[in-house]
Amino acid sequence: MTFKKFFALVAFLTVGMGAWAQNFTQYVDPYIGTGGHGHVFLGANVPYGLVQVGPTQYKRGWDWCSGYHYSDSVIIGFGQMHLSGTGIGDLGDIALLPLTDASQRDVMFSHKGEHARPGYYSVMLKSGVKVDLTATARVAFHRYSYPADAQTAFVRLDLAQGIGWDKMTKSAFKQNSPTEVSGYRYSTGWAKDQRVYFVAQFSRPVNVAKAQGDSLAVFSTPNNDEPLLVKVGISPVSEDNARANIAAELPSWDFRGTVAKANEAWNNELGKIVITTDDDAARRTFYTAMYHSMFAPSVFSDVNGDYRGADGKVYHGDFKNYTTFSLWDTYRAAHPLMTIIHPEKQRDIAQTMLHIYEQQGKLPVWHLVGNETDCMVGNPGIPVLIDLALKGFDVDKNKVLEAAKASAMRDERGMGLLKKYGYLPCDLDPEYETVAKGLEYALADAGIAKLAKQLGRTDDYNYFYKRSQSYKDHYFDKNTGFMRGKTSEGKFREPFDPFNSVHRQDDYTEGNAWQYAWLVPHDVHGLVKCFGGEKPFVAKLDSLFILEGKMGADASPDISGLIGQYAHGNEPSHHIIYMYNYVGMPWKAAPKLRQVMNTLYNDGIDGLSGNEDVGQMSAWYILSSMGLYQVEPAGGKYIFGSPLFNKTVVNVGGGKTFTIEAKNNSAKNIYIQSAKLNGKRYTRSYIDYKDIMKGGILEFVMGDQPSTFGTKVSDRP
Repeated sequence: MTFKKFFALVAFLTVGMGAWAQNFTQYVDPYIGTGGHGHVFLGANVPYGLVQVGPTQYKRGWDWCSGYHYSDSVIIGFGQMHLSGTGIGDLGDIALLPLTDASQRDVMFSHKGEHARPGYYSVMLKSGVKVDLTATARVAFHRYSYPADAQTAFVRLDLAQGIGWDKMTKSAFKQNSPTEVSGYRYSTGWAKDQRVYFVAQFSRPVNVAKAQGDSLAVFSTPNNDEPLLVKVGISPVSEDNARANIAAELPSWDFRGTVAKANEAWNNELGKIVITTDDDAARRTFYTAMYHSMFAPSVFSDVNGDYRGADGKVYHGDFKNYTTFSLWDTYRAAHPLMTIIHPEKQRDIAQTMLHIYEQQGKLPVWHLVGNETDCMVGNPGIPVLIDLALKGFDVDKNKVLEAAKASAMRDERGMGLLKKYGYLPCDLDPEYETVAKGLEYALADAGIAKLAKQLGRTDDYNYFYKRSQSYKDHYFDKNTGFMRGKTSEGKFREPFDPFNSVHRQDDYTEGNAWQYAWLVPHDVHGLVKCFGGEKPFVAKLDSLFILEGKMGADASPDISGLIGQYAHGNEPSHHIIYMYNYVGMPWKAAPKLRQVMNTLYNDGIDGLSGNEDVGQMSAWYILSSMGLYQVEPAGGKYIFGSPLFNKTVVNVGGGKTFTIEAKNNSAKNIYIQSAKLNGKRYTRSYIDYKDIMKGGILEFVMGDQPSTFGTKVSDRP
């Protein structure tokens, strides 16, 4: 072994042991984002687990999408499944509620008696029952401690209960033994055909105190000095599989041990990035963002490999199947982050997506409990899968190209118009949002063209490259400098107000013309030319962060986190600041990035400027605080920004770490002055994925004044 390899090994072991020794979960505050419009899940789960067990509250509204909002004080049940950070409420399946009176429908609680940390949730109900929850990937573990004066302990099972528009269509339960109940719940809502099977095992015998049809029962058992424990295994396939999931993941009744294992699972994942900072609030914000970024995709196969496919049939896979793909959100930062810190999961994600394609004829758009919801616009599964192929993960590239092409050549969701006209005429698509759809299709098509070129498929490359250029051939209006709706006669829609937004009834999706002028992450240099060159491009970009204008009474509530017209609370804006690097002005990006990180993220209840969106908001913060962001949806070019922390050590797998050091870093020293990669001078204002994954050290020298770093044409992305 050479001295270089020896010292590299020592360094890795030192970092690894340091990460192992740290308790990263202590820096996580699960309440961040439970207020305002964050919509985050509060409860107990493990990284990427199907089970997310936690309280479901009484109120039903936009801010209760996860089932919980900090402003509420009434609980109607503890559901085994939830969603985190979406703009639509669903799940809450298989709800249990401990009671002291069999006739109770809900219970009050106070935040003073509530506690949460990764893998554990606890609340003292006003009824006197203390609820403790923990989980494995497929099993929820409940512990109910009843007040001493309660002679009988009751537990209500409610299969009708769901969140938001989720409605039960069919359910059943049966008591198999004095200590086991099993059944299923079918429902419709966001996903049209949700099917969840369950087995609930009690630590002591229970009886049915009352029942209502096939969807509600109250079980009773004499109260004693011992808490009542309940293990709830769930499965997308069968009750037998739910039972097998319990046997494999939670064979004992050791509640504390299960909490400790959940904490260990979180600690291992959180420790994949170790930051050095004197800012305790920023540390809490960072590790809570890490925590929130690992709720989804969620595992959607049983311990034996069985899963329910997108066609409703049961399959057995040699891979771990996933669901909860909020791809319109997560292709931007959450998946690029996963490729760095969770490379071991990418084969399973790729296999999941390819099998979804085989089962439903297209790649996922927004997949939920094995169902295609077709929520949001574009073909967001295409850039995610192609990004994995281009980054060299274990995936059949020809199969990826086949799946991407098939998905892009369908007639649904406006694509038939796209094939006919080369764009989506705003007067022919009854579902509106044609500019947003067209731009999203274009960036997906650009990914197809990249992969086709790599595989030598010239015809495919030419066709999809041309479609990827539709932004400038059809949507961009050089007279106004905006992307605009265009009729079948080739005329831009009138009247036109770049500030106004009408939710789901104009040419944009959850945004206005100002925000959608920049949705060309796949060809920034081409967009610059549309504006007439770098000077007018930068002038327009500068104005985005300054101009104020009325969006109108019908604007989407998702347009939040505003700095001028830049809307950080919603995903279409997330790449925009990094566009300054493409024109050699990273120094213009730095203060804006610090402003977003320091003012639109914090460690309070209302710590997010918009919906968490299943990890995307948090992933943006994680990458940006490291000083990196992948602008181009597929390919792996990470743009430099303004690193927030003095040092960041990333475990990239394979026994390697990638360290980012920001020397002289401070609240004033926000500009990169110079850089070194593994001790050698580095002048580019971006880094390739392959260089990150090799491991090594990227050193930045920071200063309080703009510098010439990244300004040369040869150093730009």
